[in-house]
Amino acid sequence: MPFIANTDDDRRSMLQAIGVGSFEELIPDIPSEFRLKEALSLFPSMSEMEVASLLDRLASANRTSPDYVSFIGGGAYDHYIPAALKTIVSRSEFYTAYTPYQAEVSQGTLQAIYEYQSMICRLYGMSVANASLYDGATAMAEAVSMAMNVTGRSTVLVAGKIHPNTSAVLKTFIEAGGKASVVQNVLTDGVCDIAALESRMSDQIAAVIVQQPNFYGCLEDVEAIGALARSHGALFIVSADPVSLGLLNAPGRYGADIAVGEGQPLGSALNFGGPYLGIFAVAEKYVRKIPGRLVGMTKDRDGEDGFILTLQTREQHIRREKATSNICTNQALNALQAVVYLSLMGKDGLCQVAEHCLQKAHYLADKIADLPGYSLRFAGPFFREFVVNTPVDASVVVNTMMEKGFFAGYDLGIHDDSGLLIAVTEKRSRAEMDSFVENLGAIS
Repeated sequence: MPFIANTDDDRRSMLQAIGVGSFEELIPDIPSEFRLKEALSLFPSMSEMEVASLLDRLASANRTSPDYVSFIGGGAYDHYIPAALKTIVSRSEFYTAYTPYQAEVSQGTLQAIYEYQSMICRLYGMSVANASLYDGATAMAEAVSMAMNVTGRSTVLVAGKIHPNTSAVLKTFIEAGGKASVVQNVLTDGVCDIAALESRMSDQIAAVIVQQPNFYGCLEDVEAIGALARSHGALFIVSADPVSLGLLNAPGRYGADIAVGEGQPLGSALNFGGPYLGIFAVAEKYVRKIPGRLVGMTKDRDGEDGFILTLQTREQHIRREKATSNICTNQALNALQAVVYLSLMGKDGLCQVAEHCLQKAHYLADKIADLPGYSLRFAGPFFREFVVNTPVDASVVVNTMMEKGFFAGYDLGIHDDSGLLIAVTEKRSRAEMDSFVENLGAIS
């Protein structure tokens, strides 16, 4: 971004235009002791070429996924992003529409959002999708808030293992007021214990949550979980990985009331953790309870297609006591990336990506399980990632393998858990996986 300095004359003109004689007259309420009274201690002045060289040296100290063979997952995945996607979303009319606060002024922005909503509905098998939320964790929190609003109940059951960071966000959103609670069900072999879930069900449960595949990569019995939720009048909330839907049933097919997800795998780079994309879709009967924005298509007076903001259920637009959410924007650029990604891949392409992830993950899991000192922590089916018991602490494996050029996985010890969570995307080749296994064997 270019920097254009203001001259002394510029500053005098601006101050005169607003009716003050000096900058100090603008800040009389800031106590003197909190004001900077000397010049900032900055780098010595440099030429543009010297600054560029300095920034290059600082940036080269970072090590990112392209510098390693990455097996890290746990919610953010190293998928291939087609070159055409970067070219399309880098167009100036798209790139500046990151979070459009006044989307109604741009038909192009509204159409992009409408196309995103339509694709998410098809992918997730749901009737209505909103314009997107910040990320998968806050989408889950909004889903739970909506479920409590719909049912008038205050307890939420987590059926299987969801991401610990999502659990933390839920507690912040839902339990902070002290009037609601989030309860984790018992796990058996890495998945929801259906019998234990049934024993916890009551007519006071607002919603039952499940992540598919779950945080460990295991596949949950979503149909049984959904049936239990419905039998007690609770809403069924499913957090589904969008790439997995190239192979697995869509949440709408097995009765989800609300479907959410992290949209990062749909064309968003890892980017040191963001910005990402919160997917949120519902059954049609809940359309007026949906948080955030909803874009619709209509006809203008000339009979041409037009796009409008149909719903915005935040407190700035309606009376606060009736607001269903305080979400005030959407991740328009990331949603556009998802639209372009899904358009480029097509239905068959997404299925192929999912198939590669499945087959390669099972190939690697079998190879690692044959190594002395290593074993798979769970025996059930999994999609793209799996947990490995390691002969030494998982953190040691991670640090050792980093020296060999690998991001070995997600150390579950971060969450007071055990094992190494390993993810395999379509980018990993057989040679990379075989080399990874060979280096893991050296640790054992």
